[in-house]
Amino acid sequence: MNANSDCLNHLQTDLRFQSSAVLALQEASEAYLVSLFEDTNLAAIHAKRVTIQPKDLALARRLRGERS
Repeated sequence: MNANSDCLNHLQTDLRFQSSAVLALQEASEAYLVSLFEDTNLAAIHAKRVTIQPKDLALARRLRGERS
């Protein structure tokens, strides 16, 4: 079971989704995470590090205008 299914199952147990809707949700989730980690990696590189840290993720989210 994936994270999207886990989240939805906590809300309501008798929901049904078309497979195309689940695939669209998965693709959008993956695209968001890839983009976020690209920005996180840039923050680490800017700090002259090769390993990302939670503060890099926080900075990337803050620069995007997202709340943590």
